[in-house]
Amino acid sequence: MRAWRVQQPGPISSGPLVPADCPDPHPGHGEVLLRVRVCGVCRTDLHLAEGDLEPRKPGIIPGHEAVGEVIGLGPAASRFSIGERVGVAWLGGTCGACRFCLRGQENLCLSPTYTGWDRDGGYAELVTVAEDFAYRLPEAFSDEEAAPLLCSGIIGYRALTRAELPIGGRLGIYGFGGSAHLAAQIALYRGARVYVMTRSAQARRLALELGATFAGAAEDPPPEPLDAAILFAPAGGLVPAALRALDRGGTLAIAGIHLSDIPPLHYATELFEERQLRSVTANTRADGEEFFRIAAEIPLRPTTVPYPFTAADRALQDLAEDRITGAAVLHMEEP
Repeated sequence: MRAWRVQQPGPISSGPLVPADCPDPHPGHGEVLLRVRVCGVCRTDLHLAEGDLEPRKPGIIPGHEAVGEVIGLGPAASRFSIGERVGVAWLGGTCGACRFCLRGQENLCLSPTYTGWDRDGGYAELVTVAEDFAYRLPEAFSDEEAAPLLCSGIIGYRALTRAELPIGGRLGIYGFGGSAHLAAQIALYRGARVYVMTRSAQARRLALELGATFAGAAEDPPPEPLDAAILFAPAGGLVPAALRALDRGGTLAIAGIHLSDIPPLHYATELFEERQLRSVTANTRADGEEFFRIAAEIPLRPTTVPYPFTAADRALQDLAEDRITGAAVLHMEEP
């Protein structure tokens, strides 16, 4: 099969992502085999290619927003039928036995498996997935629309939950890419006022088109104190500014798996008065199922940029250089 592998992690301009001809995978116990139709391009893929996240197996195939058709069933796999459309997400497996799994916090599992990091992902013609960690996708979404929902959407929803935004509250969003523009739509649907701070002028225009009250530069203070905020940009330098923008009792959730170093914080101005700083670690399957229900109800409208599968390296380069507004999606067939 055709695929893209991370050969030698490094700056994206050095070409760490290379095309390869790989053996076809076969589904194991409880797994299904998918023919990939599309795969979303996530900033985590960029972190993996550049070495911010160290690959956990040599020549890993990235991609954890894959939409495909079931073409094979492994032993004991019975949840899906041949021909069904299935989504593959970031969380690829958990132990099911550790203290976190047993109390419903499988996103904190001590022995998790991640798609496109531990096991080969969707930058390929074929991919396998444990059927218990795959998603049925609402018919309201095309393949291209569904792809970014599988990570950007689910993680954005988890981050919104962690931020504890009150009903009708004021939400600040720092960075406005694939995940942020979906979380913003959920917050707006629930009656929030949304304030976006991002360095991209195109992203600021999109934020206002979606209904944001304010869109400014990355370090601009919002015009009024925030009840909650989410940092989507992988820039730790924005943490103090985001904390200062919070009202008393506000919460800042950091959505990314990778973040540059956070500068020293000043307790009196950035944390006192019960301001909170929280991270977001993956998601539970319950998060995913709840998110897809809400996404179809709204319905969410992902802003996507299609790329041919043969241009996966260019898509990551464009992502690195902020040339993508919304979410990039690779198509196995020419879009």
